[in-house]
Amino acid sequence: MTYELSFWEYDSFFKNIDVAVLGSGIVGLSAAVRLKELAPAMNVAVIDRGALPIGASTRNAGFACFGSMTELLDDLQRQPEDAVWALVERRWKGLLRLRERLGDENLQYEALGGYEVFRSDEEKTYRECLDQMPAFNRIMAGITGNPDTYQVAGDRAAGFGFKDVPFMILNSMEGQLHSGRMMATWIRLAQEKGVQLLNGLQIAAVVQGSTGIELTTAHGWSFTVPQLLVATNGFARQLLPELEVHPARNQVLITAPIPGLKVRGAFHYDRGYYYFRNVGPDRVLFGGGRNLAPVEETTDQFGTTERIRDALQSMLRELILPDMPAPIERWWSGILGIGEEKIPIVRRMDPHLTVAVRMGGMGVAIGTLVGEEAAALIVSG
Repeated sequence: MTYELSFWEYDSFFKNIDVAVLGSGIVGLSAAVRLKELAPAMNVAVIDRGALPIGASTRNAGFACFGSMTELLDDLQRQPEDAVWALVERRWKGLLRLRERLGDENLQYEALGGYEVFRSDEEKTYRECLDQMPAFNRIMAGITGNPDTYQVAGDRAAGFGFKDVPFMILNSMEGQLHSGRMMATWIRLAQEKGVQLLNGLQIAAVVQGSTGIELTTAHGWSFTVPQLLVATNGFARQLLPELEVHPARNQVLITAPIPGLKVRGAFHYDRGYYYFRNVGPDRVLFGGGRNLAPVEETTDQFGTTERIRDALQSMLRELILPDMPAPIERWWSGILGIGEEKIPIVRRMDPHLTVAVRMGGMGVAIGTLVGEEAAALIVSG
């Protein structure tokens, strides 16, 4: 639908924007709130093409996690050790900042721990983790303050009802939260700070000028802002194709209520490519599997595929809920922002343009800090 702005619309909503933030997820709202704290007189508008932040912030699993051992061991094969542990520390501090900002009650935060599960034919990988556990815990003691962040927990598997899971490792400092409640609280906080929220407005093009950024909408009209923050994560290259961030789709299911459910906590499998948790006392949320089809899942299109749906359902029946009826109530997908490096991109592209993208699937953990870092860059000029 194409239409032009009325005088009233332009004068009231678009004329005097000082900073436009594209993306109303964790990063975008964190940045907007921080901008209003650093410069209360600044007119900040957050723009999102969806009625809700439709990328990942309301579509993730609600894991308050910062690194399973197999994921970190895999990272250490690809990236410098200092960079890996620096990112883990940022994730940990980001979780603390999120909880401080919004409050555990608003997040429905539960410190149930994060477990990594290993099947019987994965004993070699499990033993490799055990060999590294003392070194990991020495490093983590300096980050979390807990000298036993990672713990052997195989004796708990039977109590959760899993099949063929003789080995588990517990990250005792992880937890879980309610992603919808989290984002509702961010929205409320932004409104209290005086941030203008403009939902349902898709930006089709960004044109950098000498005095600001011209934003062209999908409706055919444009407006110009002195400062723009792009915080659209996996969708960022639609507007800025030069960015080193790529979309990645994750598919997710949630079961109907299951009487007698034993699963309690957040669980990772296979370097974090699969993840599941309890939601309330009687549901299981389960997602992942994009490593089964890496080319097809490198997409910014929502939807689910038969191959990954079948894989998740098979693992749900065979490993997580063996011999239990597990009707699936809802399927959905979310779009992550990933890259060759896992370090987020927080950068001034020019005097009028800042980006804060590439959360690497860890937006819950790191998004609050990234947003605040971007706000500081904008205010400092």
